[in-house]
Amino acid sequence: MTSSPTAALSDAGVSIWLDDLSRERITSGSLKDLIASRNVVGVTTNPSIFAAALANGESYATQVQQLAANGAGVDKAVFEITTDDVLQACDVFAPVAAATDGVDGRVSIEVDPRLSRDTQGTINEAKELFDKVGRSNVLIKIPATPEGLPAITAVIAAGISVNVTLIFSLQRYREVINAYMAGIEQARENGHDLSTIHSVASFFVSRVDAEIDKRLDAVGTDDAKALKGKAGLANARLAYQVWEEQFSTERWQVLAAAGARPQRPLWASTGVKDPNLPDTLYVTELVAPGVVNTMPEKTLEATADHGVITGDTVTGTYAEAAAVLDDLDRAGIDYNDVVGLLETEGLEKFVVSWGELLETVSAALTSAQEA
Repeated sequence: MTSSPTAALSDAGVSIWLDDLSRERITSGSLKDLIASRNVVGVTTNPSIFAAALANGESYATQVQQLAANGAGVDKAVFEITTDDVLQACDVFAPVAAATDGVDGRVSIEVDPRLSRDTQGTINEAKELFDKVGRSNVLIKIPATPEGLPAITAVIAAGISVNVTLIFSLQRYREVINAYMAGIEQARENGHDLSTIHSVASFFVSRVDAEIDKRLDAVGTDDAKALKGKAGLANARLAYQVWEEQFSTERWQVLAAAGARPQRPLWASTGVKDPNLPDTLYVTELVAPGVVNTMPEKTLEATADHGVITGDTVTGTYAEAAAVLDDLDRAGIDYNDVVGLLETEGLEKFVVSWGELLETVSAALTSAQEA
């Protein structure tokens, strides 16, 4: 028998990553403990996570003082602090990376979200982050904006592993997979060892339900309300179908024969926002081989405490999932409008969080200079 729900989840082929990072979590041993006690095999970060860590973190004081003494500006300071956290986390996960041939043991760091509409700026910063962290198990996060797609291709072509973030729509997901394969094709032409290039595609779940359920409430009919809490799962399950289709094409088989690794689907935004839904919904109902589920600690602990893992809950559900999207369309919910709005809002939230991060670090630098 499996000893815990998280072990059962891992046994079912799901890689559990933690959607959180702070220096205190690293230095206290908390991160290392989660590897042993919760089957955690990776970490994702974003501007909101770093903003929260810096706002509450005394553990950054010494580094901030050193940066202030060296006359570092706020952008330089943020770059140094965040890459240092990610470097240390990469070292914590190095044994996991070694044991899984680099598939897991991954730590993600995001390109400055203010560059999300700047292809070349994104490429340049992705390479700078990769070089600064200097660890083979880092993933550089690039948003799946229209401007981000060619950046993904270019960064993969340079042999750098990428976490594609902020994916909401099935069409955009297809474009992300194409961008990845194009990058792998170019990496092969550039002479890179394809087996060392890894990627995940972060498909967001709970935000889809939050927006669609709000619109279903506005429709107000019984049929509309019966669809609440179903869109996020349906969308993600159909994304897995897209993944199965795209990574069984002849184009992919040629790349796989050359040593390329498939870009794995990653379920992001898995914290349940509606208190009427089970708090482990986006974990237990999205179990499938070869996926990653990145969870905030609250969701991870809920899963460990009472998650019921029943095996694969994705494959074989595609007709039912497609029917949900059809029903939403009939209820007057514009899918393309929803996913477009969520991408725009997601980018705006990250830019706001980045601004908060800059303000926090700027204040800390000023305080250190005055001390």
